[in-house]
Formats: sequence, structure tokens, C-alpha cells
Amino acid sequence: MRPWPLALPLVLGLALPAPAQEAADTVAPEPATEAAAFAGLSPEARAALDAKAAGTPVTANDWMIAAANPLAVEAGARILRAGGSAADAMVAVQAVLGLVEPQSSGLGGGAFLVWYDAETGAVTTLDGRETAPLAATPRLFQDETGEPLKFFDAVVGGRSVGTPGTPMLLEQAHRRWGRTPWPTLFADATRLAEDGFTVSPRLAELVAADADRLARFPETAAYFLPGGAPLAAGQTLKNPAYADTLRQIAARGADAFYTGEIAADIVRSVQGAPGNPGVLSALDLSLYQVKERPAVCVDYRAHDVCGMGPPSSGALTVGQILGMLGQYDLAALGPDNPESWRLIGDASRLAFADRGRYMADSDFVPVPTVGLVDPAYLAARAELLAGDDALPEVAPGTPKWDHARVWADDRSIEFPSTSHISIVDADGNALSMTTTIENGFGSRLFVRGFLLNNELTDFSFRSHADGIPIANRVEPGKRPRSSMAPTIVLKDGAPALVVGSPGGSRIIGYVAKTIVAHLDWGLNVQQAVALPHLVNRFGTYDIEAGTGAEALAEPLAALGYEVNARDLTSGLHAIALGDGLSGGADPRREGIALGD
Repeated sequence: MRPWPLALPLVLGLALPAPAQEAADTVAPEPATEAAAFAGLSPEARAALDAKAAGTPVTANDWMIAAANPLAVEAGARILRAGGSAADAMVAVQAVLGLVEPQSSGLGGGAFLVWYDAETGAVTTLDGRETAPLAATPRLFQDETGEPLKFFDAVVGGRSVGTPGTPMLLEQAHRRWGRTPWPTLFADATRLAEDGFTVSPRLAELVAADADRLARFPETAAYFLPGGAPLAAGQTLKNPAYADTLRQIAARGADAFYTGEIAADIVRSVQGAPGNPGVLSALDLSLYQVKERPAVCVDYRAHDVCGMGPPSSGALTVGQILGMLGQYDLAALGPDNPESWRLIGDASRLAFADRGRYMADSDFVPVPTVGLVDPAYLAARAELLAGDDALPEVAPGTPKWDHARVWADDRSIEFPSTSHISIVDADGNALSMTTTIENGFGSRLFVRGFLLNNELTDFSFRSHADGIPIANRVEPGKRPRSSMAPTIVLKDGAPALVVGSPGGSRIIGYVAKTIVAHLDWGLNVQQAVALPHLVNRFGTYDIEAGTGAEALAEPLAALGYEVNARDLTSGLHAIALGDGLSGGADPRREGIALGD
């Protein structure tokens, strides 16, 4: 059961619905680099980088954290060493991530959090997804003739900005499960913002690749293109505005963000964005709420795979894929067998067909959540996989509804730039959180030291198809559908795996593959996250270029698939629990796992 060799550097794949996939996949994807020299790292963090490079999991007995940047992981580790909870550590990690990888997540974005409570054994979720402004209309992303805007015409500027959810999610998680004093959690991020941090090669590459868009707005250009030149790897970057924002949040909580001067500056930036103003208002910010929602769980190999339900499609679609695969013996087939990937690929295609039709914000549209993961429904869908070649076509199924509704297939475009955090604390609490500003650098609007999201472009740009409404259409106050899939896998009621990834709609395939690799193929957690990617959402089989997965290209083509070798950079961060703790960090990104 050996993992295939992984070639670096790699690039994060784009995630698109079928109608737009071919055209938009030509957009340059997000680059990644080997981890650079991060100034001031502890010997433990250095050892964790070495372990990742060697393909070896990091092990621990008491606590573990895995996230996308060593500086952020160390901030969380300090909290855990001092007796803090997983929720406390997450706040510290997110505060640093918003500084050192601002293109991926931050205060101006949103997040989904899955929590396992060691005391009660309960799993719950927090929805910190952005919301559409109250002034949004169905024509938000259409031109004067009613045709959808081009993606980047919609993204860059104020039009795409939804009400951020991350600051309130941090506060709500801390109120429920934190025990470290709130102001303490921002100390590392504030210090790094004031004193400066070393620009990583990955951040420098991303800035250079997006320089034209970043240059459109003076505040953004001044930070990312000082003196007109993109940030260079190795230089020290300070962000005093971010430090001031963190001080205000540390002193006054999330209210400091959603009211007062910070909120006024956000609204001013959005509504005044030259060439593409938005409609976000002070009222939208003041009304924002994080919502606690029940987890969606599916049985797989005597485990409960639990994650975030609507407005995320993550847990439902991952759950559908695994629910169909549960009818087949993947362990006997193994990871090198094209038959394994035929089953995985077509299960994914069937799940994505359901996703495109039925999944959206369930506060606004009926979603057949129970029906989509009903074992009898998944068993019937699994029968479609019983052949010996690729399904010639797939279509949405007919799950049972709590109440009837007909939707048209979705038309939304979902691009990656996201981050994932997995944490287990000394009390056994587990946290899985995926956090995002959507596209790389979001809307490109930079306010008070952080970037604002472009999350509204996760809605369908069309509101109807052939006269039938699309579930994921824009509506005031609605949360756009997401593919983020923070996941906690339980065995006999206790966590066995904490996992998640960035990657747009390919997140679903990345997470499902990692669970299969660990549970079916016996790969350790580092091998599972590093296993080369094969992802099929809409018919084309994307195979990770430069890896051993390319050996499957011809066999899969012989089964009837169109095969596309391309760079696929996930950002999987996972913790396996059993005889101690074992952490894995995706070698395609800069992160590490660290524990004690």
C-alpha cells in the first residue's frame, strides 16, 4: 500500500461547474512552493517540516494541530501548550493566517467549523458563511441584457463582497468552547503584524501572478506592490493596520468589526470601488449572525463521517460518494487499480449531479438533506456503478423530499483560495475548520489590513434556466453554496480522523480520497494526504500531473473517460486518532502538523 511519489511544486486546480469548466480551467491556477525558510521557527516546527518532506506523520500523545503555515501553527501550539482548547487555538491560528497567507482566508471572509465535544460526545457545526447584502437582486451578476458577467468582471471590486462571517465565528466558537482569555489569542498575530514576517515564496508568486488586478485599488497596491513592484520572497512585511484591527477586536470582540469605524471603512470600500461598486451596507454588517447547525453524518466502513450541511454541499456530496462506495470492496482493489478509480470517479459524478440540482442555502430553499444521504437512496444510486466501464452519462436522482420542489441545475462558478485547520486538544475535543475569502485575494479590496471576500460569486450568475428557478440563485441575506468540507470521522462515537482541504469544488474529491486512502487502503495520515489526486466531477477525469497517478491515464481512458493531466494543489490537513495522535500536512502547501 505505498503512496505514489509526489512531484513538487504543484498548482491548485480550479473548480468549475460543467458548463464553464473547459473555458475557465485555462485561467492560471494557484501556485505552491516548497516551504521556505520561515524566520524564528522553533526546532519542533523545523522537525515537522522535515517530517513532511520525508513523508512521515508527526506523532503526539496530548494535542495536535495541522494548518497551512508554520507561523500560524506555532501560534496555535503555544495556546495548546498553555492549556487552551482547540477553539482557543483556532482563533490564534486564523488570526495569523489572515496575515501570512492573506490571499486564502482572513477577517474579511467566512468559514465553516465542525466541533466534537469530548465531554458530551456530540458533534455540531458553526456556519460562518458570508451573506448576500439586503440590496442584492437576481441581476447582481448579469449585464444590461441579462447575460452573466465574465467571472473576473464580477469578482474584482465591491460587487462580489458578501457580509464577512469569520470574526463572529471566532467569537462564537470561543464563547462556546474557549477557556483562554480572548485578548491573549491575538498576541502572536499582532506581534507579527507590527514587527513583520518573512514573505514566503508562495505568497510572492501569487502576488506577482495577480499584480494587474491587485494594482487596481490604491490601498491594495500599496501593500502588495510597494513602489510598484510585487512583494519579493524573503523580504520582511509589516502590517500595522492589521495590528490595529486585531487590537480593537481583542478589546471589544466582534462588535469592533461589525459596527463602528472598521465597519464604516468596509462599507466605504465596497460601495466606492471604482468601476465595480457593491451594495454591502452598514445594516448588513450589524445584522450578521453565525448559525449553529446539526452535522450531516453518513456511515462508511463502520465509521460516522460527519461534516457541514447546507449551505455547504461538502458533507452531503462527500457523504453521497462514500455512501455509494460502501457497496464495493475498495480495500481488495487497492489504490493502484483503475477499477477503484472508476468506482470513485463515477460515484463522484453522480453525487455532483445531485449537488448541482438540489444543494443550496436551506434557510431559503428546501433541500432534501435527509433524502440525499438516505442509505436506501444511496444503495440504489450505487447500483449504477455495477458495470465495467465509465458511465456514458449521469443525471440527478430523485431523493425523498420533506416537501416537494423542482429546481434547475446550478450554473455557479467556484474558484479556490481557501485554507484548512485541524486541531485536537488535550481534553480530546476536535475541531475541523475550512476558512476562505474564495478566489485568490478575494475581491482585491484591502481594508484595515485585510482583504475582503468575493464570496457572492459562489452564487449562480443566472437565477433561472428554461423558466425554472436555480436553488443557488442570489437572494438578499442568503448564503452562497460552498464545497468546503471540514470533516470529523468517528469510530464508536469518538474521533478517528479530522480532515479538510481547500480547492474549490475539488475539495469534495480531495477529502473523499483521503478518507478512502486511510480507512480502505491503510495509508497513514501523511501518506493519505500526499496521495496523488484523481478527481472526476463532471465527466473529465483530472489526474495530478507529475505524479504516479499518470500511470492510470491510459487505463482510465480505456474505460471511456476523457483524461486530463493537470496540476491539482490541495491543502489537506489531517489528524488521525487511535494509539495517540498522528498529524499530516499536505506537501503541496507550506503547512505543518505539530503536537506534543
